[in-house]
Amino acid sequence: MDGDLLSELLAPLRLRGVFHSRWSARAPWGVAGERESCALVHYVQAGACTVELPGEEPVRLRTGDLAVFPHGSAHRLADEPGRATVPLESVLPARRPGAARTVRIDGPGAETVMLCGGLHYDAAAASPLYRALPAVLVLDRAALAGQPLLGGTLDGLAGEWDQDEPGQALVALRAFELVFVLALRAALGDGGTSAGRPVLRALRHPAVGAALLAVQTRFGEPWTVETLAAEAGMSRSAFAATFRRLVGEAPMRHLTARRMQEAARLLEETALPHDAIARRVGYGSVVGFHLAFRQWYGTTPGGHRRRVPGVQEPASRRR
Repeated sequence: MDGDLLSELLAPLRLRGVFHSRWSARAPWGVAGERESCALVHYVQAGACTVELPGEEPVRLRTGDLAVFPHGSAHRLADEPGRATVPLESVLPARRPGAARTVRIDGPGAETVMLCGGLHYDAAAASPLYRALPAVLVLDRAALAGQPLLGGTLDGLAGEWDQDEPGQALVALRAFELVFVLALRAALGDGGTSAGRPVLRALRHPAVGAALLAVQTRFGEPWTVETLAAEAGMSRSAFAATFRRLVGEAPMRHLTARRMQEAARLLEETALPHDAIARRVGYGSVVGFHLAFRQWYGTTPGGHRRRVPGVQEPASRRR
């Protein structure tokens, strides 16, 4: 996978808060969590557990394995598949970013020890490609052995749990941020047990990867399917078919998603007039930009901007 594309994918995802917990659970046990508006990580320090997601085969995690949920997807954790579960909210209510908890579940069976984190980032910064990542990425113990910085950071987090040092909350935030980025790099690069997913193959495909990098970084250029195919070094038909198969959508729709993401960011964070934003995101006319934005978000650029406190429309654009 192209290192620049990886950086472009991950650089905007700086964490703004993390809730982390250490679990000691003895069988039989099972917990079901609803979808959360953050990424999630589960690192098994000792023992084993099973991850179950709707419509997916159960995933067995053993000592030294790491699971990353980029979108905070709903899932069940238990000592065995099919185990009866209790809601996560009943075990860990009010999971406030910046806090840490210890969870103990008593039972007569084998013990599983896990380090878990809810990693909060600005969802608006996530690229369309990030949003296409699988519900879960798994790095087993062997994969982590090839990532000494990632493995060392996880061991350090686990080892600091019982200590009460100054600045511990900030250290945990930065350490989990490093875990998040390194885990995604490992999964998207050499691949974990989710490496066969199409979007991960797209990221490592030399031709499609070149086109994805162009869309991510040069979205303001007047791209067509033909010029993106040329960027990839493929024929138009082969490129369009390969892109759709690996990314899951047509090249121009993926380009539109990236343009709309940037347009929304500019509307929310700047006072640039609509014509300037239109040019920045690759539209030759304000009318075309307005039509595309309304179709994508269900509101006009002005309506979107008015929802953001503190951002004023330029006087010439107020109605």
